[in-house]
Amino acid sequence: MKRAVFLDALGTLVELQPPAPRLRSLLASDGFEVSEERAAAGFGAEISYYLAHHLEGSDRERLDDLRDRCATAMMEALELPGLDHATARRAMLGSLEFTPYVDALEALPRLRKRGHAMVVVSNWDCSLPDWLGPTGLLELVDGVVTSADAAAAKPDPEIFRRALSLAGVEASEAVHAGDSLDNDVEGARAVGIRAVLVQRNGEPPAGVEAIRMLTELPALL
Repeated sequence: MKRAVFLDALGTLVELQPPAPRLRSLLASDGFEVSEERAAAGFGAEISYYLAHHLEGSDRERLDDLRDRCATAMMEALELPGLDHATARRAMLGSLEFTPYVDALEALPRLRKRGHAMVVVSNWDCSLPDWLGPTGLLELVDGVVTSADAAAAKPDPEIFRRALSLAGVEASEAVHAGDSLDNDVEGARAVGIRAVLVQRNGEPPAGVEAIRMLTELPALL
């Protein structure tokens, strides 16, 4: 029986490196000094705006507009006199660095060797493949489905249905692994997909199948 493995991105395959120190450094190189606290507040405002509007980044043109608005939200929180929008946007994007978890780089080739179809299913805009490419993870999966593509964010069933269609399997033939109890576990279960919680720290809740790292996943399939 063909089996598909769906994988969340942030917190499961990749982690975001702290953006505030990078933001401070990039702004300083352009002559703008900002405290660590203010940099963190600025990027926090950007993230909040992005999370509320990321479904709007469904194509390159709309993504460009979304990034402009995210930069504006960050600028307002930074409160830096003289900071222009182009500089703020450039620093914002330059502050983003996503690095792969070592266990993800180890687990995906094992899953591929076993013949599992693998699809990334993530609440993200259309640029997710751009971020996964440099990590080496994109070449290890068969496809990417983002919430912006599906016009629905996890735990909405539609994004999981898109992944099932892409993988060419029924819900009973798929497993979804992710680090969010609500978005990943409950979302997958709602459409009949077996869910595995990636609980890297702390204890998982009762009644939830969980792993500490993705290298434990192949043994469960």
